Amino acid sequence: MTTETITTDAGEARVTWHRAGKPRLVLAAGHGAGGGTDARDLSALAAVLPAHGVTVALVEQPWRVAGRKVAPAPKTLDTGQRGVWPALTAPGLPVISGGRSAGARVACRTATELGAHAVLALSFPLHPPGRPEKSRAEELLGAGVPTLVVQGGNDPFGKPAEFPKGDHELVEVPQADHGFAVPKRADLTQEEALRVITDAVVRWTAVLG
Repeated sequence: MTTETITTDAGEARVTWHRAGKPRLVLAAGHGAGGGTDARDLSALAAVLPAHGVTVALVEQPWRVAGRKVAPAPKTLDTGQRGVWPALTAPGLPVISGGRSAGARVACRTATELGAHAVLALSFPLHPPGRPEKSRAEELLGAGVPTLVVQGGNDPFGKPAEFPKGDHELVEVPQADHGFAVPKRADLTQEEALRVITDAVVRWTAVLG
């Protein structure tokens, strides 16, 4: 694991690399507005994917690096993504643009512009909780590249059944919430819930290249 600091027009960002021995793809994964790159799903992917030929680059946005508590406007998040992109493509491999929650929105909004190979959207916030009329479906549908959505079955930001039809694949993590936590009474353990995520991404990336 190695970490580098990158200067962007939005401030200094940080990328933590979990490198594969024989990499064929890079997964760049950004965090959400309420947490960092230590989120359980991002950590699980960083632990599992390198053994399958996928280098994982966990991208920490400038606002988090600077210690601020509140995420900036979407356009500022996109600026941070643009700023780190040259470092992500430096290994010369196809880059999957990914992230959880707000990070998934950034990945979708910038994928075509930056030349992403594909998009991985973890816990895509389809709408604010209790506000389905405030849909962000256009961001997801506009990604323009192969897209995998992994969504908790009880995500208040959008349950799997609420997602529109489109050119994307959707995998449900049963009974999981927005952070992919499952209740103790669930039919699967927390470890099994994370395995649903990692198994789906391993399978999907095997098809991508």
